[in-house]
Amino acid sequence: MKIPVIKRLVETQPMEKLIEAELAIINEKPLPIEIEGEDEGEQLTHALAAIWILERMQETNKDFKDALREYTQKVRESIN
Repeated sequence: MKIPVIKRLVETQPMEKLIEAELAIINEKPLPIEIEGEDEGEQLTHALAAIWILERMQETNKDFKDALREYTQKVRESIN
């Protein structure tokens, strides 16, 4: 997971394109947008993170940093 990639997606892509990209990766289709990543797994991670963060920002009026902090905390908890 690379935070600069997620930040760029949040800042430049609408939710609809991110969801299209998520489905394209899952269905092994060409991506409708460019998502950096070493493989499809990392690309999917970046897309899912950007979607989660955008949803959180819209639901709670939080800025990117706060939503990102919540996301990374959620990831840490799931690993432990």
